[in-house]
Amino acid sequence: MSQDSRGRDRGSAAGRRRKPAGRRKAVVIAAWTAAGVVLLGGGGLGYFYVKFNGNLKTVDIDAALGTDRPQDVDNGSMDILVLGSDSRGGANGEYGQDDGGSARSDTAMVVHLNEGHTKATVVSIPRDTMIAQPACTTADGKTDPGSPRRQFNQAYTTGGAACAVKTVEKMSGIRMDHYLEVDFTGFKKIIDTLGGVEVTTTKPIKDDYSHLDLAAGTNRLSGEQALGLVRTRHGVGDGGDLGRIQLQQAFIKALIKQVKNIGVLDNPKKLLDLADTATKAVTTDKALGDVKSLTGFAQSLGDITPENMQMITLPVTGDVRDPNRVVPLTAESKMVWDALLGDRDVPAEATANSAGDKGTAGSVVQ
Repeated sequence: MSQDSRGRDRGSAAGRRRKPAGRRKAVVIAAWTAAGVVLLGGGGLGYFYVKFNGNLKTVDIDAALGTDRPQDVDNGSMDILVLGSDSRGGANGEYGQDDGGSARSDTAMVVHLNEGHTKATVVSIPRDTMIAQPACTTADGKTDPGSPRRQFNQAYTTGGAACAVKTVEKMSGIRMDHYLEVDFTGFKKIIDTLGGVEVTTTKPIKDDYSHLDLAAGTNRLSGEQALGLVRTRHGVGDGGDLGRIQLQQAFIKALIKQVKNIGVLDNPKKLLDLADTATKAVTTDKALGDVKSLTGFAQSLGDITPENMQMITLPVTGDVRDPNRVVPLTAESKMVWDALLGDRDVPAEATANSAGDKGTAGSVVQ
């Protein structure tokens, strides 16, 4: 089966019963950078589809990468690379300046949906992981030769979405079926249009770097505060990226539990505002680059809840050459990717010795 036919079969609504719209919304937000996609699953959008199609930005990953990709293993599962990008241009400039004006992937997750899309495994890749980056085509059409040792999030800086996908595929041996991306400003707007998100913090969180100041207890987060929470490294944990990943995973679960109760379905104007905001915020691969495809994708995810999501960090350990970086644990990382390839849960031994899941930062958010 070709990659195109695989994507159509697994991403479309054909042959699948419709799921309750509230559950569809909760599921796709499971990958926070893809949060807005689910809004397209709501009924009654009608002629607005044309407008929303015009909002979408797409990247033709298949054309960019050609045949230099892992084998297409069609076992009914689906793998999606989800990125949150930290470009500091335009409206994102308030967060500081880029190195050389470029962008990097601030958050990266491989979301694996099992056959039947009844369970999900989310593998967060620390942006500070030192990996071997393959050769990639740059924005100006030149070839970057890659490097045997380069920080993971530099792949996006080097060659955008296509290079990020290629790097993850080389790391994992898994072909990504889809790609989803949103930037700082888009994420904030989605949360604000939703009316905020309520979380409970077990301790105060204050981080001047991410503009976050939360008291212990129940907090309704604005878009700015939600972005601060998923980006903070200094307010919770040891100041590293691994603690931040745990906060992101905790936030995702809190959001999934609440979003279906936000009251969107009984407010058509709010539903349309959300769809408009989401389609302007999200960038997808070409196969998901229209409202009909996104609708089918959302409809296929209705059975996934926080209870049947496995969320882990790629098994890593400290980098002996740089205390501010981490490197993958080779054997344990292979266990993770083999489990996804075989459409199985990641075994506990894969993360037992990893620094990635040892901290307690995630317990601060409920």
